[in-house]
Amino acid sequence: MRVFVAFDGLCESFDILPGQTVRDVKQMIKDNFHLQLSDDKQGRRFLELQFAGGVLRDEWVLTDVGITVCSTIKCFLKEEDKPALYVYNPVTKEKVPIMGGISLLTATVSRLKTLISQKCGFPVSVYCLRTLEGKDLYNCNNLSDYRLDLGSTLRIDVWDGWKEFLHVCILGHKHNIQRFLSREEAILRYQQRTALYLAAHYGHLELAEWLQERGIRADEAVGVHPYREWCSETDHPDVAKCPVHAAAEAGQLLQLKAFILRNVLCLQCQNPLGQTPLRICMRHGHKDCVLYLVMKIWSVVPFKNISFPMLIYIKVKKWLFLAQRKISVTKNLKWSVAFKTRAGDTLAIDGFTEPKMSTRTLRGLHQDRWRKVTQTYNNNHIHSSQTFASTAIKLHAITQKEKPGQMVLFPPVGKLSTITTLKRNEFGQNSMDDMLQSNWRALVPLPPVSNSCNNLPRNLTATDQAIFLLRSSLESFSKHTGKTPREHAIQCLGLASEFKEKPWLQQLAIARMLAKKTIYNL
Repeated sequence: MRVFVAFDGLCESFDILPGQTVRDVKQMIKDNFHLQLSDDKQGRRFLELQFAGGVLRDEWVLTDVGITVCSTIKCFLKEEDKPALYVYNPVTKEKVPIMGGISLLTATVSRLKTLISQKCGFPVSVYCLRTLEGKDLYNCNNLSDYRLDLGSTLRIDVWDGWKEFLHVCILGHKHNIQRFLSREEAILRYQQRTALYLAAHYGHLELAEWLQERGIRADEAVGVHPYREWCSETDHPDVAKCPVHAAAEAGQLLQLKAFILRNVLCLQCQNPLGQTPLRICMRHGHKDCVLYLVMKIWSVVPFKNISFPMLIYIKVKKWLFLAQRKISVTKNLKWSVAFKTRAGDTLAIDGFTEPKMSTRTLRGLHQDRWRKVTQTYNNNHIHSSQTFASTAIKLHAITQKEKPGQMVLFPPVGKLSTITTLKRNEFGQNSMDDMLQSNWRALVPLPPVSNSCNNLPRNLTATDQAIFLLRSSLESFSKHTGKTPREHAIQCLGLASEFKEKPWLQQLAIARMLAKKTIYNL
């Protein structure tokens, strides 16, 4: 069978034998045009064949996808850069590629965390960066100090007990977030700012509106965890980013409109580099966001007898906001202190204290706390039992000397009151059982999207023998392919739908041919 291959303005004919695959045709094209292909750590240079608008895969046979005599196949020489690093996200269980050349390995860890934050949507103060062996990567160091190679995989770890909270924030479930919020006021406010940042990145309008109703501002910096408030010298510069900056970086136009409609100061809110949302959108190429922001900035705010340009109106609003904040500081002394942490609070200092960022789940933390409570109770119970026994022996000896034959009665030991006191001291008024019951309920699996129990044709269900043959064939197919017939049919239809220039019936015929070919190769 002779086909024509169009490549770089030329059209050459090739004789294809029955059963030859696309990979064989690529090798023929490579030898004919003397092409140099490569596949190394830095990038890949490869050939791509297209027919009828669809990309041909290497393992396909040309005759099986509807290529006939004198058909024309388009050939393209493509180049793609491979990611310089991979970062595993344990919250979403995804491996995020970080693009960049060999120069990225000479950059600082702080620069890499900025790129990761733009990819995942997490604020930089929520996670830390580690190698797969568990070695911490600090912001001030260079990546070359850790001897990383191109294509290496790193791992991010979030605060202990935050894994479920961040996962719910990514999904945008407003009601489920309330289950994972902390009871400490400082941590609660930090979690709410983090949730608004994630909602801005992923465009969850309802969640963002709910958080703003509770006093969280879109032009307020996320900041750092209360455990790290005394480590400002080593903080990442991006801790000063606001949710409105995250929405601008991600190009969330509706989210930007909602933020500006509620608080017009978001228009002139600057990131650590001094960039406004308009400059950020221009840098990332979000055309729709740029048009909206330009129109909004150069608009006019009308009043009863006068109209103000938007920039003048923003300055007045900002002056009013600063005045209100100054009044609130003078009336409430707790806002005037530099740090909100108090003596006895937990501190997390890099390289000195035990890390609190190991992506441990809430269930794991509760089990550890319950284990400590049980161990403390057992130790106290053993100590009290030994003391009780020694006291009983002494009193019994004294009693036998003074009044022989008289039994001594001792007060009972309150086991239940002891363990109840321990539980309340550890977790407040609620016991551990109540906490586990409220936070960790049995997960009910969702019903499937579609019901696969369709009625079979009558001629196949007429006799028991026909049913047995049909079921045995389907079980054998699933056993050898690892997929159900329905999943295999969906895959074949998906592959055939890539040929967009062909009518739907021809695409269906291609899908049937691919399905038959799979069965023949079993």
